[in-house]
Amino acid sequence: MAARAHRAAHWSRRVGAAALLACLPLTVTAVPAAASANAPRAVAGPGGVQAKAAAIADASTGRVLWSRDLNTERPIGSITKVMTALVVLRAGDLGRKITVPSAVVGYVDTYDASSAGLRPGDVLTARQLLAGLLIPSGADAAYTLAMAYGPGLTKFIAKMNATASALHMTRTHFSNFDGLPWPTEYSTYSTAANLITLGRAAMNSPVFRSIVDRRTYRVASGSGHHAYFWRNTNPLLGTYPGAIGIKTGFTLAAGHCLLFEATRDGRSFIGVNLDSPGIGTTVNGAAATAMLNWAFSLVRDA
Repeated sequence: MAARAHRAAHWSRRVGAAALLACLPLTVTAVPAAASANAPRAVAGPGGVQAKAAAIADASTGRVLWSRDLNTERPIGSITKVMTALVVLRAGDLGRKITVPSAVVGYVDTYDASSAGLRPGDVLTARQLLAGLLIPSGADAAYTLAMAYGPGLTKFIAKMNATASALHMTRTHFSNFDGLPWPTEYSTYSTAANLITLGRAAMNSPVFRSIVDRRTYRVASGSGHHAYFWRNTNPLLGTYPGAIGIKTGFTLAAGHCLLFEATRDGRSFIGVNLDSPGIGTTVNGAAATAMLNWAFSLVRDA
């Protein structure tokens, strides 16, 4: 009971608005309370969002239009892989050839993790592994990239936290490279505010954008590797008009999570929902759809 009380106290912490205003331009800013008299729709917010934490913002400015528990720390599941990708993208050398280590099979089996089905001994480029990381949410691709770009898991995780610090993601900590519940189910965590900051940073990369907006990805068999075919886990792609990414997440502790972005008529909104209700491990897009519909209605009715 003491441990449970400790965790409850830990997740109830909040950061103040002043800390957000001191962050870099990529960091989100909340709508001032004084604006509520002139923007009653923004105060009411979207209906039907059952996520325990959520937010939606203007993707170009980071200005938060609506949120719930914006700064509450929560486990985020495989949204963690957005930071894994960002560390690799900033390191560069995406044509680098990387051999899939034999340990990935045992790793995936141990944690019953989502997988890109990588075959040990196959040689793939870092760019191909990024697709395996982001589209089918491959923990095996995350492991392979972390080993190569750390080099080694410990050094790679340190780079993830250093990047979070540089982005002023002050309520975020990574203890692994894929969001799986190790060493404990709460040891990798973030907030809705911090994840919008992360999403905006990642979506600034043309390579990242070109991967996460694809519904499928095919790697033809070639010298040194088998063929692969991956389907995107993002439920909005192909179903929500204007959806362009970016990443799902799920564990029993995190619940259904989705970091998402959509563009219509030159306006883009980015949002996140954490711990939404859902059945099974397939993340649904109900909360994201409600938030996006609400945001685009503000533009339409302006």
